[in-house]
Amino acid sequence: MRLGIHTGYWSAGPPDGIEDAIVAADRLGVDSVWTAEAYGSDAFTPLAWWGSRTSRIRLGTAVAQLSARTPTATAMAALTMDHLSGGRFVLGLGVSGPQVVEGWYGQPYARPLARTREYVQVVRDVLRREAPVTSAGPHYPLPLPDGTGLGKPLRSTVHPLRADLPIHLAAEGPKNIALAAEIADGWLPLFYSPRMDATFRELLADGFARRASERSPESAFEVSATVPVVVREHVEQAADQVRPFLALYVGGMGAKGANFHRDALDRLGYAEACDEIQAHYLAGRKDLAAAAVPTAMVEDVALVGPPEKIARDLAAWRDTAVTTLLVQGDATAVQTLAPLLAPRPPR
Repeated sequence: MRLGIHTGYWSAGPPDGIEDAIVAADRLGVDSVWTAEAYGSDAFTPLAWWGSRTSRIRLGTAVAQLSARTPTATAMAALTMDHLSGGRFVLGLGVSGPQVVEGWYGQPYARPLARTREYVQVVRDVLRREAPVTSAGPHYPLPLPDGTGLGKPLRSTVHPLRADLPIHLAAEGPKNIALAAEIADGWLPLFYSPRMDATFRELLADGFARRASERSPESAFEVSATVPVVVREHVEQAADQVRPFLALYVGGMGAKGANFHRDALDRLGYAEACDEIQAHYLAGRKDLAAAAVPTAMVEDVALVGPPEKIARDLAAWRDTAVTTLLVQGDATAVQTLAPLLAPRPPR
């Protein structure tokens, strides 16, 4: 299992000390660093900035939102990043949810799986550069069928560094997880629990069974799970650092009845707790929402407590389908896990 860093979302600006942490991670042999976007900072610009100070660490988006850019614009950003980084870029994509897609981007949310399939195909066609890019739609038709009539199929003026630049999909629902295994090079789960590993493997197997022969082999498929990691002497003290994060996703990152993050935690067996968390959050009682997050939920999807407990808990993760553990935490969290996950020797 490899070690990566998930930098999370911004608030007032870049996370304190993150650039130095990434440079240090590059020296230590940490596998990858990933950025996110919602409706604030974007996912590509920080990677270009931080990537300019590194030479080995892979640079991934977890995730770039489909509705933020047309598929050809995303392909342009990806091939540009890949050239600038010397072939270190990984394109992580996700559909987001209807609140963001329709409320922030002003785009329709309908048929997210079909849109994802079509979007990825256009991106791959740009990267392969085998012919001028066309798409029959219906979501991303190229050329535009009802425009001026002057549009024509075009081929990227830039030869991509890698025609097979890896594309990973963020997915939480069962059908979307299977889709990642079918059409992508990796899966980016947010709430992975070792308890659900057998179920996740079955969903991935369903997708692998439909995988086209020209795709990379199943053995090369990556599962890069974002895992909050908090090192504290006392478990409850550490769990308290994760509770607001879980409360936000259960109560605030989706509408009532249409929250895919909450659905993922429901499937872990926390539906009753999620009812209480969501009710508090939607009523504006965020402190009570966080307090309602059970410690068991935290320990299912995060690594919390003193270093020796984290080392013990990590054993369950080693037996899962996860290939890279993306730490969402501070420098202490990374330093605690680095020796446990056997990174490459420092240069």
